[in-house]
Amino acid sequence: MIRIKNITDQIEELCPLNYAEDFDNVGLLVGDYEQTVNGVLITLDCLEITVDEAIQNNCNLIVSFHPIIFKGLKKLNGSNYVEKVVIKAIKHNIAIYSMHTALDNSFYGVSAKIAKIIGLQNSNTLIPQKGHLKKLTTYVPENIAEEVRNALFNCGAGHIGNYSHCSFNLQGEGTYHGNELSDPMIGDKGKLERVKETFISVIFERHNEGKIIQALFENHPYEEVAYDIVGLDNVHDRIGMGMIGELENKMETEEFLALLKNRFGSKIIRHSRIVNNKIKRVAVLGGSGSFAIDKAIKAGADIFVTADLKYHDFYKAEGKILLADIGHYESEQFTKNLLVDYLTKKITNFAPALLGGRIILSKHNTNPINYF
Repeated sequence: MIRIKNITDQIEELCPLNYAEDFDNVGLLVGDYEQTVNGVLITLDCLEITVDEAIQNNCNLIVSFHPIIFKGLKKLNGSNYVEKVVIKAIKHNIAIYSMHTALDNSFYGVSAKIAKIIGLQNSNTLIPQKGHLKKLTTYVPENIAEEVRNALFNCGAGHIGNYSHCSFNLQGEGTYHGNELSDPMIGDKGKLERVKETFISVIFERHNEGKIIQALFENHPYEEVAYDIVGLDNVHDRIGMGMIGELENKMETEEFLALLKNRFGSKIIRHSRIVNNKIKRVAVLGGSGSFAIDKAIKAGADIFVTADLKYHDFYKAEGKILLADIGHYESEQFTKNLLVDYLTKKITNFAPALLGGRIILSKHNTNPINYF
């Protein structure tokens, strides 16, 4: 049987929850991680019609990009749409899970999907985050160093961009003197011992720290394991908001705006004054992206595609870039397709046939904005 935790663990391989912004509310918002899953409904927003759709399709887990509970709830009496959704979900034993900005900050998340829809090449993170990397240093007898290194690698240590199994190693001499309660693996207690050791240093993403420490202790032969963990201020070029890439060929500005309108189904595209008749380098950020305008300019983008730009935001273009607001829903709508494709592949890999293919794409358009 597949539990909710089995599903969410797979999602968190794509977008660990600590990728999320501090203001956000992500994870399992309604339900029990140990609950058995009958089916999964993937949606952008979780509304009453979404819960009804889950009921009709016998899905007891809703994976919603936007969290239905964003601020604290002080009561549950159905006085607003949030409370009504939560009450109906609980009544029908339906769990709700959201990842929101954790997926925004994933290298293969929301903005990556936008870049793919547009057809961008050589895409990189627009605003890489700091504070996600740590470094582990430990000291291991030479004859077991490879075994310990591999155990750390298998838990996610030593990954740098497109490279894995990255480490730094030095040979040296370790010393120790065990007291009467000690039980040294090498040498005798009560004596000063000198052992040829390998210094091993690896970096890792902070969300892997628990399992990396567990692997270290399970594979290190010493009774007392010497190690250091330090946080790094390095930016992580695969964690962060937005993407920037290039079109295969330059396009006329009006032609590119028409492409956006067509591929994202935007009723209207609000944009700043056209300053360049050609588009080549494109920055994108799903949802509300006004905070990234300066970053897009510094990255040399010809156009910044995002949503929710206010009147004065358009002045920030300052003749240096074209700003295009394609709509919040429109910019994020393909996120649910991304999640369906990802989970369908993952479930097939780790639990064939257990859900019988019951990972369902919501059919409802949950865009609250209409145009006259």
